Amino acid sequence: MTVLLGSNTARAATPAAAATRRPSEGSVHSWDLSTGVDGPGTRFVTFLSGCPLTCLYCHNPDTWKMRSGKRTSADEVIAEAAKYRRFIAASGGGATVSGGEPLLQPVFAGELLHRMKHELGLHTALDTSGFLGARATDALLRDVDLVLLDIKSWDRETYRKVTGRPLQPTLDFARRLAGLGKEVHLRFVLVPGLTDAQENVKGVAAFAGSLGNVSRVDVLPFHTLGEGKWDALGMPFTLHGTPSPSAEQVAEARAVFAAQGLTAV
Repeated sequence: MTVLLGSNTARAATPAAAATRRPSEGSVHSWDLSTGVDGPGTRFVTFLSGCPLTCLYCHNPDTWKMRSGKRTSADEVIAEAAKYRRFIAASGGGATVSGGEPLLQPVFAGELLHRMKHELGLHTALDTSGFLGARATDALLRDVDLVLLDIKSWDRETYRKVTGRPLQPTLDFARRLAGLGKEVHLRFVLVPGLTDAQENVKGVAAFAGSLGNVSRVDVLPFHTLGEGKWDALGMPFTLHGTPSPSAEQVAEARAVFAAQGLTAV
């Protein structure tokens, strides 16, 4: 059934309406059209503000604080996405809710995913570190077609060094997604001298291979393209001077994942 955007009928059917009994609003950093990096096809990506992690290589540190975003209604976001619905659908794309960390605003994120899927008929993806996976209700996950999950390290000390947080909540969320049969694209950033130790890569790969629901692994080479944002915010970029991994190093890491029967790109 088609529901009119912004109608009382649509709002009454959504998770946010049930939780808050009022129109849903959240802190939004920005939105954009993206191809190839935020899920399959061309996608309407909503970047929510706020993140509990402080990743050393984050290329969007300006999304860390929720107060840095703009208070925005779900109606505004859905109306903007609706402008591109036919173009997105024709490309085999969809809508992605990203961040920051979208699960820092689970009700608002759930509202957007629900309406992108049921009102606009788009394939939906949730881009998350998994650290706040316990905040994702089963209802929210039912409206998610694909989870883009970051596992930044297998070694616990390295993970805490990279993110400032413990690894276990992400592993728990990954296992929960596997139990639900939810498709996952895994992301792993290869940082020379930090996450590239062979045993570290093997640990992430073995865990991913054990889940049974990881359809793709993106081995992402570290880069310093976000360093300018750190400088603009007056924040020291700890990884200044760290080189990007060579093509050979990236290929070796992908081969480790492939050895677990995973499609690594």
